[in-house]
Amino acid sequence: MVSVVGIAGLLVIVLVNSAVTALMTRFFRVRLNTRWGSLVYALLLCPVVMLVIVLLLSGVFSLGANLGSPAAVVLVTLVIPLATGITFDYFWMPSPDEVDLPATME
Repeated sequence: MVSVVGIAGLLVIVLVNSAVTALMTRFFRVRLNTRWGSLVYALLLCPVVMLVIVLLLSGVFSLGANLGSPAAVVLVTLVIPLATGITFDYFWMPSPDEVDLPATME
């Protein structure tokens, strides 16, 4: 049976991974001038960083619950946050070209 603390730890892992993915995707969209480059980098590099975060939070800090199978762990801690973070950046945040920046800093 899964405890409340285990579910809370799992939610922390999912939220941290989603935030990291959204920030990394935004960084790639701002820095790369290609149309598909930012998506390709996000799909290739974000899961590596997310895996390190999952290993750190679930191993060192003992957060999370026993999900029963490795497929469930990958789905809940990697695939869902990856999809959520990329979707958040692409569909909710404005495009980097649409953001007006000041000409000079004061």
